[in-house]
Amino acid sequence: MSWLNFFDTKTQLKHQFGRGVNANLSKDEEDFFNISYEAFEAKDILNAYDYFFKSILNYSNEISNKNILFTKTDEKLNFEIFQGSARIIGTITKENLYAEAIITKKSSANVALKRLILERNYELTYTYYFSDDEYIKLKLSIDNITMSPQKVFFPLREIALNADFDKEYIKSEFPGIAIEDIVHLKPLDESELRVKYDFLHKWIDEITAKISTLPSNDNAGMQSFILLYLIFKMDYLIVPKFSIFQKSSKKVQEYFSDENLTVEAKNEELRNYINELGKIDFEEFKTNFYDAKYTFNPTEKASNEEIDIFITESLAKIRWYKNNRYHQIIPTMYKYIALYLLYNYGLHPVTKALLHTLVEIQNPDFFKALGYNTLYDVDNATFAKRAIVSKIDDIISPYQNRFKLLKPFGDKLNFTSLNEFSNSFYLQLKNLNYEEI
Repeated sequence: MSWLNFFDTKTQLKHQFGRGVNANLSKDEEDFFNISYEAFEAKDILNAYDYFFKSILNYSNEISNKNILFTKTDEKLNFEIFQGSARIIGTITKENLYAEAIITKKSSANVALKRLILERNYELTYTYYFSDDEYIKLKLSIDNITMSPQKVFFPLREIALNADFDKEYIKSEFPGIAIEDIVHLKPLDESELRVKYDFLHKWIDEITAKISTLPSNDNAGMQSFILLYLIFKMDYLIVPKFSIFQKSSKKVQEYFSDENLTVEAKNEELRNYINELGKIDFEEFKTNFYDAKYTFNPTEKASNEEIDIFITESLAKIRWYKNNRYHQIIPTMYKYIALYLLYNYGLHPVTKALLHTLVEIQNPDFFKALGYNTLYDVDNATFAKRAIVSKIDDIISPYQNRFKLLKPFGDKLNFTSLNEFSNSFYLQLKNLNYEEI
């Protein structure tokens, strides 16, 4: 059941961090999944979907987030699935499942948007766009003849993720076109937004000062790490939506995909964008945020080998900078590794929770401003060692019945300095063993 790793299952957070689901699944999730599979096998379709939806409900502090709502009768099951800006509504009978998500009004669409929607239909696997008398919608229709939990998971995930992404994209790229069916979105508390706004500007000032300390020659690689680090940090900790998210994602994609530009030119693009971010006033900044429910994680699951390789290669780069006495870049690179992994990979819930803990330790001022207990004292360069060891144990121990070789490692960490701590933390992440025996 590797597809279950599209969910986070043991995270207790008061705020949204990153693009994943910051919530727990039901303690009976695996039982619900197994019963659903058996019901599909027995052609007990409506009960099968009932158990399937119960398996992907998520919870915060053991209270349901109501990310899925459904009602069942003898003849059909009606449901709603929430994914950020998208609300997917559907009906299931014994014969088929039909679901749709409202995107925008048909009368609002211009030629450019209609062309985009036509192109999107060629990119989707299970779903497609259509319009009725009033709205442009994304639609899913599948039959239940040979259905199973795995077979229904991916089509529902596709319509949810793409409806959410496309609505955000339309709001960013077509500002004159209103997206529809968003009454479920809630504004963030203004005090939280002010914290995020102030820290974004603080971070921009910090990286500007950091870049100014770099050697005048041969610094393009170091500048790249610093600039990308800020974008990954903003994405994970501040979690902007709409225009800021779309533009940031585009800049990152262009940096890693455009082979025709030099590193220096790419850095210039990133610097210009970051300067633009610094000029956004608070009122405009606020329009890029909302609170919403999420059901599916957007990133594809990465293998442990991929994570291991990235950490190994990154630590080798740090050693090179150390050996060549570029010490000013070292702290940034240790922080960059965690944020890069959280941005780019679908992670096992244990790995993700551990990386979040490391990010907490590396950014104590930000988490303190949001009301969390700090795990590292910057002024005195001291760690809350007992709390960190306990936190690692709490993350790993619930999974030890399933993964016998998975062991807490808090007592093996190096608390000498933040750099040494980060290095030892990554080495322990490489040793995590998820083999089921």
